[in-house]
Amino acid sequence: MSRLESFIRRMTAQRDILDQVCAEVAKIEGPVLELGLGNGRTYHHLRERLPGRRIVAFDRALAAHSSSIPEAENLVLGEIRETAGRFIGIDAALVHADIGTGYQDRDAVTATWLPELAARLLRVGGIAVSGTPLDHPLLQRLVPPPSVPADRYFICRRV
Repeated sequence: MSRLESFIRRMTAQRDILDQVCAEVAKIEGPVLELGLGNGRTYHHLRERLPGRRIVAFDRALAAHSSSIPEAENLVLGEIRETAGRFIGIDAALVHADIGTGYQDRDAVTATWLPELAARLLRVGGIAVSGTPLDHPLLQRLVPPPSVPADRYFICRRV
């Protein structure tokens, strides 16, 4: 599969999963955390799907399109593992993590700390969505929409 096809599949999976969970997240108290702002497309999508909800975005450096930059108090720059760690206990309703690199060795390192971080950021009943598997005892894996191929994108609930 070409990298373009892979990117399209990832973006489609991301959109379909976020659209599915946003209706439920709208009923759960707490902020939304976007780990990996990037260009800001997903942040912009979440802003449209969850109007009025506080969305805190994290990234190493600001590279988002000007229409997709959060207010200063909701933008946290630096190494995500460290900066998001300062938000443990925030009781997030949703944690979305799109921080995979496509390099197996780098993503394997992320998989060693991201599940624990996501679990500790979420409130009980909150939802985590990630392009990286979130294997953790406090995260129960949920079934993605039928349009999402197995192991393409992951959804979990904090138990």
